[in-house]
Amino acid sequence: MQWVKLSLAGLMVSGIVVGITSYAAEKDPLAPRVPADQIAAAKAWKNPNADTPENIAKGKELFTGKATCFTCHGNEGRGDGPAGAALDPSPRNFHNPKFEQAKTPGEMMWVIKNGSPGTGMISYVPAIITEDEAALIITFERSLMKQP
Repeated sequence: MQWVKLSLAGLMVSGIVVGITSYAAEKDPLAPRVPADQIAAAKAWKNPNADTPENIAKGKELFTGKATCFTCHGNEGRGDGPAGAALDPSPRNFHNPKFEQAKTPGEMMWVIKNGSPGTGMISYVPAIITEDEAALIITFERSLMKQP
């Protein structure tokens, strides 16, 4: 007799787990995240890190390590991390070209510092990472926007 067990984590058929994940739609990248009274200050923020391979690598190390961004956003920032399957809307896909066009580094910093209401994004600065570390993560995330 064969049995089938369905769960959010996957499909188990006769003791073999086949990964099945279903992600909700990503929240519209064009929608504002920063309150209107704070948008000018957020847009004025400039990332102190040059877009160098070294800084991108440091940002990726933080993204996939200490900051735990990968748990929701995935190792490559596509919004497909293991915890992301349980979120609605799904985590940001940093490869989405609409996002790069719509959001400045300062708006990204605001979200890392304050979270994003209506999503699973929480505040990371200063509880988990420093603002300097967040700036390196933004350097990495913005490098993904240039990749398909």
